[in-house]
Amino acid sequence: MGASLNRVNLMGNLGSDPEIRSSPDGTTVATFNLATTETWRDKEGNRQERTEWHRIVFYKVLADVTRDYLRKGSLVYLEGKIRTRDWEDKDGKRRFTTEIAGNLLRMLDKKPNKHPVDGSALNESESDIPY
Repeated sequence: MGASLNRVNLMGNLGSDPEIRSSPDGTTVATFNLATTETWRDKEGNRQERTEWHRIVFYKVLADVTRDYLRKGSLVYLEGKIRTRDWEDKDGKRRFTTEIAGNLLRMLDKKPNKHPVDGSALNESESDIPY
């Protein structure tokens, strides 16, 4: 099998406050939807716009940072991998979802508080992410 790459780089705004939960093993998990908007001019010179929504999930330390510092509208840059997972819903049907399992987060908003967050990127090693 040849070489392959699964890497996603996104910059956008949170569509809602993050949802925080604990996995069965006690790992903190944060999920949110991220909007990325593309703009261009059509043939007539009119501005066009398209927004894509991405389901993001962070684990452990990055989930804690997400919980403590991110809110609806926050501007972030993140990196991660596309993951598909399945589960059984309450009616016994098998369901699937595709999401970005984040492993790097950079907050781009200036948070107006007395404890400013360092602007450097927060990163989680691959081995720390529970897939």
